Amino acid sequence: MKHQLPVVEHFIRTDCIIVDLTDLVAIRGARMAAEFTPVFVRDESGQYALLPVSAAETILNVQDILINVKTVNTDDPLTKVSAAFNSCSLAIVLNDGKALGYLSAQDVMDAVVQAHRVLEAYFATTLDTLDPDVAITLIDEEGCVAVWTSGAEHIFSIPKDDIIGKPASDFFPVDRLQSLRTLETGQPAHKMQHRPRHDLFVLINSNPVTLEDRIIGAVAAESDLTTQMRLHQELLQMTSKVHHLQKEVALLNPAADPFQHIKGTSRAIKHSIETIKKISSTKATVLILGESGTGKELFAKAIHESRESMNAPFIAINCGAIPAALFESELFGYERGAFSGADPKGKKGKIELARGGTLFLDEIGEMPLDLQVKLLRVLQERSYFPVGGTKLLQADCRIIAATNRDLKRMIDDGSFREDLYYRLNVVTLEVPPLRDRKEDIYELTQSFLHEFSLVYGRHIHSFTPEVFEDLLHYDWPGNIRELRNTIERLVIFSTEGEIRREYLPDHIYSGDKSPQPGEDVGPSTGPINGATYQARLDEYERNLMREALEAVNGNKYTLAKQLGISRATLYNKLKRLKL
Repeated sequence: MKHQLPVVEHFIRTDCIIVDLTDLVAIRGARMAAEFTPVFVRDESGQYALLPVSAAETILNVQDILINVKTVNTDDPLTKVSAAFNSCSLAIVLNDGKALGYLSAQDVMDAVVQAHRVLEAYFATTLDTLDPDVAITLIDEEGCVAVWTSGAEHIFSIPKDDIIGKPASDFFPVDRLQSLRTLETGQPAHKMQHRPRHDLFVLINSNPVTLEDRIIGAVAAESDLTTQMRLHQELLQMTSKVHHLQKEVALLNPAADPFQHIKGTSRAIKHSIETIKKISSTKATVLILGESGTGKELFAKAIHESRESMNAPFIAINCGAIPAALFESELFGYERGAFSGADPKGKKGKIELARGGTLFLDEIGEMPLDLQVKLLRVLQERSYFPVGGTKLLQADCRIIAATNRDLKRMIDDGSFREDLYYRLNVVTLEVPPLRDRKEDIYELTQSFLHEFSLVYGRHIHSFTPEVFEDLLHYDWPGNIRELRNTIERLVIFSTEGEIRREYLPDHIYSGDKSPQPGEDVGPSTGPINGATYQARLDEYERNLMREALEAVNGNKYTLAKQLGISRATLYNKLKRLKL
């Protein structure tokens, strides 16, 4: 904060007399001439002392009546100056060893009090200016409430006069107080969904208050989510038909909104969409960076659909899923007779198939080094030769690449070409991980619930707040793909149409999975650990997926379209299920 205590120079008084201890005549004269003016005596070592006002006119032994006075420098902070008044209420001020005057303890104290009053006025005005929908609370090192804003009164329905100065644990269960946890452990909380009471949901940020490496309190900012949680429960029961209608409209007008499949309203997602809108005005090469499972292909499609016509091709190729020996022919195509076993008619490559549209190179970090050289030529010359061909073809497509790898580190390791990196990195789009946009979990969950309730024929009518609490607390290292799989699991187990907390995977679930009194737990089959539980779930899903494949005669394109997922997602799922 800009506000600081005044500096020493503001308090220097010069109405004093300073004489040497060896000059006894000067000492007597000074004392007699200046009855109410401080007289300071300086010895040979440069130490100072105060001659009392009550000193006798005839001074025999001056040292017997002198009061030691400490010295301070002009650049000393007031926090250090306070120690100079231990033996005397006055202190000599030095600058480069020369005495400029003296300080009075009363002057310093008055200035500190005034500075405190100014700081308190700033603090009080800041609290009064905050959004009334945000509760700011501060507890001291004893766990007592020191600050309780009007927002806190509104959210928690506790008047300020009833709680200030009292232990916070008198009003809230100790195990539900994030502020006390922060006070005890020193661990901050950021955008954490929290339940200070059974009937209250808040989004909390908390930090410890430290002074000289010691925790002296904790401050918390909380926003009420209770109404949103209750409305969400009602909204959950009404979204099924809306989602169905949206899909029908999308089929009739597929190019209406290129961003309709990107779910979320967080600041991070809004920033990404704004970036796409800027990118889409050109045909520049785009490099999409993001962790695995963040939905990079959806963003690539949004870039494509924002600029290209409805009939323009979008060709995706997974650079990590194609054997190195076949990669060149897949990308560039080949002429007839190009190699043994080739199609006699030849085959168009992905670049040619993407003519007039977009070629999406997913997992570009997995591309073999020898192919990187040839892709670099395509980017530079916008032309290429098919395998076994002699005719130069034009690469008339936009190229979008994506990776979850650290390409700069790969360049240092020699596994990725630096010149190709800079050719691809004309425009960079970073897709945020789910842990940085947790406010989007509600909308994503609704979308996945609708999708899987149709796939598995489940009508979900209840989704308990405790489940959302666990979903919001989890960090989602697998990002949206992991959330999608988790919601699919919940729908599969919700045979009664109710999403229960115990259906969550063990690493996400934070409650007690022991059966409730009177609950029918079915026939006992012995203890089930997390691995067995997941294996049985995978087996169930494997059987469903096998039936779905048989229904479409093994056509994965048709199955992906029916499930409303990309072919890459379907291939990953089939690979996980070993189908």
